Amino acid sequence: MRSFLRPLWVALLLLMVPASLAQAHGPSRQKLELSVDVAAPPAEVWGVIGNFQDMSWHPAVFSNTGEGGNDVNATRVLTLGKEGGPTISELLYKYQPEKMSYSYRITDVAVEVLPVTNYSSHLSVKPHGDGSTIEWKGAFYRGYPNNDPPPELNDEAAIAAVTGVYQAGLDALAKRFGQ
Repeated sequence: MRSFLRPLWVALLLLMVPASLAQAHGPSRQKLELSVDVAAPPAEVWGVIGNFQDMSWHPAVFSNTGEGGNDVNATRVLTLGKEGGPTISELLYKYQPEKMSYSYRITDVAVEVLPVTNYSSHLSVKPHGDGSTIEWKGAFYRGYPNNDPPPELNDEAAIAAVTGVYQAGLDALAKRFGQ
């Protein structure tokens, strides 16, 4: 190929790259943050939600088992609804009791149970006036990783499902501690 044609070919290739990337667009990472203010002091709230191995405060959790306590890489399995119900397996990757916070990710869940993939979450308690603010944040992808997801596995379904989980937990804590 003649040297004067090389720049032309390079320019043409560069023009084609953005078009091919646009066609390969997949799902976007979704982020969600919900919080509630409660009347109890932070230490009291942390005493209830601060143990990674005990999620009995959440109304959807029938039971949970786990290993590793609150150490990084600890695991837990949440059984939902009733005995023999669906499960969610999770891994603790950050635990900061001095900041009253921990972060975890889901390692195994059926998309029929929670329509998400690559889910990670952060739960924290912060002082707020005479009480506390409980904050629950998450980031995740929809349950269907390719283009054109079915309605039950699209972005809206993922956001609605995670919102429901967070809101149910925060509502239970608000009822327990008062607002």
